[in-house]
Formats: sequence, C-alpha cells, structure tokens
Amino acid sequence: MQFSKFALRFARHRVAGWILLTLILALGLSGCQAGSASVPTRAGELFKTCVPCHGQQGEGRPDLGAPNIAGMSAWYIETQLQDFRSGTRGMDFNDKEGMRMRPMALSLPFDADVKTVAEYVASLPAVTHPSTLGGDAQAGQALYAVCSACHGPAGAGNEAVKAPRIAGVDASYLVLQLEKFKSGVRGGNPSDVQGLLMRTATAPLSDEKAMRDVVAYIGTLKP
Repeated sequence: MQFSKFALRFARHRVAGWILLTLILALGLSGCQAGSASVPTRAGELFKTCVPCHGQQGEGRPDLGAPNIAGMSAWYIETQLQDFRSGTRGMDFNDKEGMRMRPMALSLPFDADVKTVAEYVASLPAVTHPSTLGGDAQAGQALYAVCSACHGPAGAGNEAVKAPRIAGVDASYLVLQLEKFKSGVRGGNPSDVQGLLMRTATAPLSDEKAMRDVVAYIGTLKP
C-alpha cells in the first residue's frame, strides 16, 4: 500500500514535470517567433529618429542639407553612423549638418541598432530629385575621371574601397560635401581615411563652377 502511494506520487510529479517542460518549450518557441517578428518593428521605431530630416521614406530634405538616403548600401549607412558616434565625423564647428547628425547617431545605443537601421534604410526604394543647381554636364564628364576610380564609371560605388553610390544622390548634398572636403571641414580627422582620400580627390575642382559641373554629370548617371 505504501509502495502504491509512492508510485502514485512519482507518477504525478512526472506528469507535472512534463507539463512544465511543455510550457517552457512553448514559451521559448513563441519568444523566438516574437523576436523575429519584432525586427521590422524595431527598425521602423529606430528610423523615426531619422524622419524629421531625412523624411518618412528616406527622401531627404535639401533645405536641411539632409541627403536622400533611401536605397543607400547598408554598409555605407552603418559606417557613417559609426563615424558620427565615434566623433570621426561631425565634430567640426563649421560642419553644422554633421554636428546636427552626431547626436542622432549617438541616440542609437547599440551596434546592433546601428546595423538594424542601416539595413532598413537600404531596403527603402531609392528616391531621386531633379537638380536645380545647373552646371555643365559635358565639362563635368572630364572632371569625373578622378571620381570614377573609386565610385565607378556609373557612380554605383565600391564597397572594397569604401566609396558610396553617388548616382541619384541629391545634387545640392554632393556639392555641399565637395565644398566641405575642399575646405577641410570634412576629412580633416586623421581617423577618417576615406575623408582624407576625398580631400585629395577634390584637388582638380578649382572652384564652385567645377563642383557644379561634375555634379551635373553625376546627375546623368542612373542609380
């Protein structure tokens, strides 16, 4: 009789154990599903910080010097965000757009968040705007020879040399960045290797007209 009671208690404990294990497994599986489902939601939440300047669809705001980032390569977006976070970019007092961008990048607390928002931006359909800056595209074609070494003949970019896509990027933003590289506002930090290379590449651009001409040619390239 005593043995039967022991066997009954053992059986009950065993059943309870199986029920507990089943519940744990069920919760674990549902947690995995929720985690994967939350990735797009998390990306959208993170991107809300970017919306006031870059727009809901990443279309950019030329009036703020904020480029159209939709469809840019994830590696480039991630690299720039990390540069802003580390102070490699956005620390020059003459770079008001960069200084505005740095605290936005610092609002991303984890490297995983940087990667997530970069992939989200890359997934957005590219948005292009017609240029209102003028410029002589034919004259700019000759000047573009220096640019093509890194950015490619079609302006598609080259990850191997950390050169972003420039085809389809707002003309006003491109001219602004060329001016910054030329003056040393951007590319002056020794840690910014690509920026230093860009400063050298702007040497043939003797004045603003040359910058507008080369950007006018870039505007003929298809992203």
